This record gives sequence, C-alpha cells and structure tokens, in this order.
Amino acid sequence: MKLDFLNEPRLIFANGNHICPRRGITAYGVFDQTQESRRSEIHIGGIGTAEGIETLGRWLERCKEGIAAPADARQQNLRLDFCGFNKSHGFHAEMHFGSDLGRSIKNSDIGRVVNITSRTERIDAALELYYEEIKFLAQNRHVDVIVCVLPENLYDAISSEENPGQDTLEDDLPSEELNFRRALKAKAMPLGKPLQLVRQVSLDGTKVREQQDDATKAWNFCTALYYKSGPTIPWKLENEQSRGTSCAIGIAFYRSRDRATLRTSLAQIFDELGNGLILRGTPVQLDKDDRIPRLSAEQAHNLFSAALKEYRIAMRNFPARVVVHKSSNFTPEEIAGIEDAAQELRIDAVDFVTIMDSRFRLFRDGQYPPFRGTLARVESDRHLLYSRGSVWYYQTYPGLYVPQPIELRIVKSEESPRLIANEILGLTKMNWNNTQFDGKYPVTLGCARKVGEVMKYLSETDTPQVRYGYYM
Repeated sequence: MKLDFLNEPRLIFANGNHICPRRGITAYGVFDQTQESRRSEIHIGGIGTAEGIETLGRWLERCKEGIAAPADARQQNLRLDFCGFNKSHGFHAEMHFGSDLGRSIKNSDIGRVVNITSRTERIDAALELYYEEIKFLAQNRHVDVIVCVLPENLYDAISSEENPGQDTLEDDLPSEELNFRRALKAKAMPLGKPLQLVRQVSLDGTKVREQQDDATKAWNFCTALYYKSGPTIPWKLENEQSRGTSCAIGIAFYRSRDRATLRTSLAQIFDELGNGLILRGTPVQLDKDDRIPRLSAEQAHNLFSAALKEYRIAMRNFPARVVVHKSSNFTPEEIAGIEDAAQELRIDAVDFVTIMDSRFRLFRDGQYPPFRGTLARVESDRHLLYSRGSVWYYQTYPGLYVPQPIELRIVKSEESPRLIANEILGLTKMNWNNTQFDGKYPVTLGCARKVGEVMKYLSETDTPQVRYGYYM
C-alpha cells in the first residue's frame, strides 16, 4: 500500500484566497462581492409562534453585528468569531426582516397539532400550518428566503433523526417514512422561495446538548441564507489556469416513498464556481440478483446529454472534460451511453469514478486519526481517501465518530489518481450549508443525495427546482 498526502484545496474570495471559508470571508469578503449583478439586500420572511418570530428577529440582529466565539486558545481556527452580516465587511450585504415579513402561528394551533395521536396525521397537520403561511409570504411579500422557526414542543412531536451516526450514501428511511423537513421543502417548491428550517431553541441562546456555539451557528445559518437568496457565490475553488474547462456530475439514486419506484437524481456542478443544475432522471430497474440500480445505455445517454446541454446554455460552451461521480459501480451499458453522448457533443475526455463508503481503516501514532487528505493506493484503480480526519489547520479532529475513508474506484480516466482525488477533496468544500470545511463527500454526490431525499416527496406532475438552494 502506497501512502500520499494531499494539501488542503484553497478557496478564492473577493480579495484573496484561503483554505478556510470562515477565515476567507472575514479577511477577504465573499467571492461575488465585486460582481455588479449580485444581491446585497436580502429580504427574509419568518414563520413561527409570536415568540418564535421575536426570537428570529433578535437572532438576526445579533448576526448583523457579529458574535464572539468561545474562548479556547487550542481551537482558535475551528472556533472563529462570526464576522457579522452587514455591508461593511465579510458578506458585504444586509438582511431585512420586520413585522410585515413575519407570519405568526397561534400557540393553540401548535397545541392542537401536538396532541394528534397519529404521527402521520400530526406531520400532515404541521405541514398545512406552515405551508399556508409560506404561501402567503411568497405571494404577497417581497422575500428571498423564508425561515420556518419550530417551537420545541412541535419539534419533539414531528421530528425524526436524519442520518444517525456516521454519514452514509445509503437510503436510510424505512418504507413510507414521513419527514417534515423534506416534505415541507417539496410542498413549497412550486412557490419559488427557498426555505430554512430551524429550531427556536437554536436561536434563543438556550443551552441544548450537542448544539454548536452561537458563532458557529451564525456562520452556517448566515452562509446558507446568503446562498439560498441567490444566485450568489460565497467562495469558489482555486484551479489551474493552464487546464481546460471541466465539469463534475454526480449521479445518485433514490426510491419513491412507497419503495415502488427507483429513480435517478443528478447534481451537476457547472464549474469551479459551484453553479449547479438539478435534474430528475427516469425510473430505473433493479437487477434481480444483486438489487443494485443501473441505468440503461439510453437512460445514461439522455441524462448526460440533458445535463451538458444545460451547461452549454449557462456557460455558452461545452467543457473540455467531464468527470462523472457515482455511488455504485458503473456498468458497461452506462459507460457506453455516456461516451456516445460525449462523442456527439464533442467532449474531449470523460472520467468515470465510483465513490463508495469503505470499511477499511488506517491508523497513525497517537490519539488522533489520519489527517484529512491522506490518500492510500490499494490497487492501481482503487484508492482510499480520508476526506474526514485530523485537520492540521484546526489542530484537532473535529468529528464525533471514528472517521471512515471513502473508496475511489477509478473506472476510466485520462487523469492521474492523485488529481482525481484532489478534485474530490476540493468538492467536499463546496457545501454552503456548512462552513466547517472537512465534509465527507464531494458536493456532486452529497448534493445528489439531498436532492433525492426531497424529490421523493414530489409528484410526477411537479416540476423540480434546478437550484440546490431549494433542497439544502
């Protein structure tokens, strides 16, 4: 086994570059700050109880001024002061929220929902409560993002833990499971306003077990709001100017809620800016022997063609190279279909990479796991990458569980395994829902999976939104 180490990919901001999103925004400003067309005024709608609306207003005011991180000399880079959300520095934008942008839900209505015996009926009733107010704000107020504040008694009555324990690429919901967050995002999608769901206790300073400190919460909350208000670009990946244009595509599968249908969801990253496109594929069949979903050659051809044609509309040209990420092994039919489409579109090179969870572990001396960026060659086409692990910049391992590496199976590629792995490591930093930069999966697959979780609540006649901000 041969070991290698990849340096932390750098991110570009308005006036400089850095490996850390938080430090970069604080020191150099969001990337799109210099673009004349970008949004600098963000109007936020709010929905919750009267107390919840007041709590949201106070939280947004705190975020405008900045929030100090807990004093810990050992983790200054991990626990960074929140720079503030205002036009002076950092985000160089202003949030607007007032009584006319808030819609209150009566405590008696919340109590009625909480007392419903059936969990499914309870969630359905909660969906109607919030959807009616979302609809009013979307149709009658100028809002860019709508924040839904959940009081704790309602949260306890309707919540279900998502992805308990380690992150995984597997579909973890049992048959017919009803998830409030996913269902609400799907139900409100036709209204054209991205949602941000948050527990009221997360905004009022109440100390809840395992909650993040207020500065960290502000970083993640405000960056997500900024991106969802979009199109905006908080940061982009640094790339080599000498290399041709490239595009990364992630293909994942999701089941319908009744488990009767399996479909593909595709998350396309247009370029290093992270501009993306969400597409819903056609139903696929499971192999009766191994139960692994596969695309036919025609399906692979059509999905790839549709994605690249949308890329051309956005970028006015096709990329020189496309790398396709998939969470299961590629079949000869899938490769043939994609290569035929690439040839028709005159794409110079297509790389095929399977990214899977791995049960292998590497160990190093001391108490901490291997460093993020550790790359181990198992075979010529199989590599292990620690996208989570000890982070040199943080001087600690910031996770809660023993980290798993991801396995990279390079099925077909014109590039070196090291470059492929470095690209994947960079794409783990393009999730604008979390400003801690040690994400496990590249946004191509992490995004596609999140998209599938919401898409399963859309009907066949619903038109999915193409921006990722509606799904995160």
